[in-house]
Amino acid sequence: MLQEQIKEIRDVLMEVKYPGTSRNIIELDMVQQIRLEGDKVMFRLVFQRADDPFVGVVCKKAEARIKEKTAYQQVEIETLFVQDMERPLSLEKVKHIIAVSSGKGGVGKSTVAANLAVALALEGYKVGLVDADIFGPSIPKMFGCEDAQPYIEKIGEKDFIVPVEKYGVKLLSIGFFVDPDSATVWRGPMASNALKQMVEQGYWDELDYMLIDLPPGTSDIHLTLVQTVALSGAIVVSTPQQVALADAVKGINMFESPGIDVPVLGLVENMAWFTPAELPDHKYYIFGKDGAKRLAEEKGLRLLGQIPVVQSICDGGDAGKPVSLNPESITGEAFKLLAEQVVDAVEKGIRQAKRVRITKK
Repeated sequence: MLQEQIKEIRDVLMEVKYPGTSRNIIELDMVQQIRLEGDKVMFRLVFQRADDPFVGVVCKKAEARIKEKTAYQQVEIETLFVQDMERPLSLEKVKHIIAVSSGKGGVGKSTVAANLAVALALEGYKVGLVDADIFGPSIPKMFGCEDAQPYIEKIGEKDFIVPVEKYGVKLLSIGFFVDPDSATVWRGPMASNALKQMVEQGYWDELDYMLIDLPPGTSDIHLTLVQTVALSGAIVVSTPQQVALADAVKGINMFESPGIDVPVLGLVENMAWFTPAELPDHKYYIFGKDGAKRLAEEKGLRLLGQIPVVQSICDGGDAGKPVSLNPESITGEAFKLLAEQVVDAVEKGIRQAKRVRITKK
């Protein structure tokens, strides 16, 4: 009976759209902890930022809709803000969390995430990588640790998953916990819960950067992520092709939408050109030229890097040795420059945020 009543409240709240978007507050995972006491309804509304101009509007709409459509005439709403929420114990010592995303599959997002993580580690940063591509985890293969088995360790009063460590990067992937030869068939909530468990129960200790390799597209997992942790920003990966760029725009719009409001650090153009190993000075633009560069200019975003297609990238991924381990190679140098650009973009974002806070005071 109680579950049916809570479902009734959720169904009603699905009619409340976040201003400026086509999505409702249930879809955006803003509603938490619905409780009922007599004729009183209590729940939390989670917003991304304390300066969200629509906090009052959304709360009033939610309250009015419940009173109009249900028998409950007392509504108590607690507002929370992701940036002010207490971090899970596992993330207390993590300085920056960055989502690596793509609008579509097949653009090399996981390759970029893996090599960026290694490049950051080679620069002396403490790095973690979460493989949140639940339906196609490839990080274990790329790091040559498919047979690794993370274990549980009790630290204090809680059990934590100890990440696998390779090439100076701490790793957790759903691929460590499922049969690699079987298809992972999960509904959205199951996939989202798996992501939350890896992020919140991983024993990450001190990290300068945590990279989260997201599934392609936009889904519940993306919403779960932004409601679970305060992201420092997102990186969008695309190839120069128009079909890939069209989907990249959707990814950018998702992160920048009012209900999510995650800063996009910039774009990475993968497969920017083909360079034969025997002709390192030659560039063949087999997927088009500068497509992501032009998109970045149109959107007012930074082009973080252009990664060429070289045979060694594929060979390194298949062999479990990311090409960025060799910073003297063509692609190794490209990923080194990408790492430097990402660090600069994060630091620039922090400085801008500080200036905004000072101005408001």
